[in-house]
Amino acid sequence: MIVLLPVLIVVGTAALVLLLDLLPPRHTKEHLAGVSLAGIVLTLIVSVWLWGSDTRAFRDMVVLDGHAVFFDIVICYAAALIVLLSVDYLRRTGAESGEYYALVLFSAAGMMLLASADDLIVVFLGLELMSLSLYVLAGLFKTQLASSEASMKYFLLGAFATSFLLYGVALVYGATGSTNLERVAVAIGGRPRDTMLLIGVGLLLVGFGFKISSVPFHMWAPDVYQGAPTSITALIATGSKAAAFAALIRVLFSALRATEADWTRLFWILAALTMTVGNVVAIAQSNLKRMLAYSSVAHVGYMLVGLVAGGASGAGAVLFYLLAYTFTTVGTFGVITLSERATGEEAAEVGDYAGLGRRHPLLALTLSLFLLSLVGIPPLAGFVGKFYVFGAAVRGGYIWLAVIAVLNSAIAAYYYLRVIVYMYMREPDGPAASLAPSFAGGLALAIALVGIVLLGVMPAPFADLAIAAVTPLMR
Repeated sequence: MIVLLPVLIVVGTAALVLLLDLLPPRHTKEHLAGVSLAGIVLTLIVSVWLWGSDTRAFRDMVVLDGHAVFFDIVICYAAALIVLLSVDYLRRTGAESGEYYALVLFSAAGMMLLASADDLIVVFLGLELMSLSLYVLAGLFKTQLASSEASMKYFLLGAFATSFLLYGVALVYGATGSTNLERVAVAIGGRPRDTMLLIGVGLLLVGFGFKISSVPFHMWAPDVYQGAPTSITALIATGSKAAAFAALIRVLFSALRATEADWTRLFWILAALTMTVGNVVAIAQSNLKRMLAYSSVAHVGYMLVGLVAGGASGAGAVLFYLLAYTFTTVGTFGVITLSERATGEEAAEVGDYAGLGRRHPLLALTLSLFLLSLVGIPPLAGFVGKFYVFGAAVRGGYIWLAVIAVLNSAIAAYYYLRVIVYMYMREPDGPAASLAPSFAGGLALAIALVGIVLLGVMPAPFADLAIAAVTPLMR
């Protein structure tokens, strides 16, 4: 059972939270946040202790290796920061509830199960455990139309994409006689051009495309990011993407190595389209959460560049990028959770942040650093992540794709720097953003800030760990 130990700790903590929610005190839920955080930290410690493991169980359906442990650590970091950001945010918004923390933990368990999945059936189970929890959390603000709309759209489009994924699993099983990734790889190696197999793989990639929000399966992202509670938006933007990429990388490099030339050409096109569409549409957004939604689409495009580059260097660059992106994005959304208008509502419009540099210089500086990391300005983590991904593409011979990625990074600088310009060079026209004090939220921002600086200044150890995590998949 050591294979599922990190997942079981998270699930056990979620069950404990549900039980404690029935007991006094009923007027506050902060103790549930503490229990959730303790469970996540314990899982993080256990995951670090398990580094170097290579264990399989349940007839090779679940595996605990460096790849799984690396993503377990990333997901635990994301979940811990989300819990810290949620403590005061939920109380301010009047949405404090015990099931919130349980659902966050259940979704994290699904993400970790995805990272350990070595069978398409387990991939499906992990996706559903993660997605069903996130569907409910997106609609947490029951009295707000935007939140209900976000939850419904997320659910309907997610169910539609899941049906594609499940149909793809069925076709792959029909063509190969197995859903185990290693056995599928052996079958594909014998007949890589089988029509049923190619259709099944295509449907699988459609399902994954929705989960990572790549073009043309990204249309749900802006509405869900805008309508969902900001803390949950951060979890969707980081944890769910990391988990989906964990499963996608394992499927591509374990099961589909024989068809690498085919899916590499497909991902070349998808990468170029995804980062271009995401950056161009983000320019027109006035709502900060919608802008970050299209920004996340663009960052998916950058990560797909690493998959196109292939090999341990390309996949390792994607893992490092996901770690840097998690700290940066959680920090950016964390600033939004700590910002509110004079009316008490959440400050989500770009114009709300006008003059923030004079009224709350520390908060403005923090947001500026996170945005500069997203742009890719040294010596922050975002720069190093892009350097590794683009460098892998150049070494792989994909020069034009690297050029497109660099040009897109230049385009992205416009809408990120526009927010900084508003904070330091504009006066507010109406109710401006103010600081909603929160010790737990401030701690989350401090951890994220240390993360992006540390990854930017000392990236080599983390990059080596990322490459070590994916190297066994390349054999």
